[in-house]
Amino acid sequence: MAREVTHTATGPKMLTPDDIDDEHGDIAICLCGLSEDSPFCDGSHKRAEDEASDARYKYVDGERRRVSLDFEE
Repeated sequence: MAREVTHTATGPKMLTPDDIDDEHGDIAICLCGLSEDSPFCDGSHKRAEDEASDARYKYVDGERRRVSLDFEE
């Protein structure tokens, strides 16, 4: 599966001791591009568990849309 992600950040996110989760004692960084708390994971990746492996998706306002795999040159 592929996921098209649009990033709007313009610089790095500096992590500090305040970013450590009090309950779990860890920091989870989002790698799926769906988190509303970027760069931190908020569990949004669970929405993508049933994505087909031969498809590409774009999430717009929380809605999953399948996009073409065709590339124009």
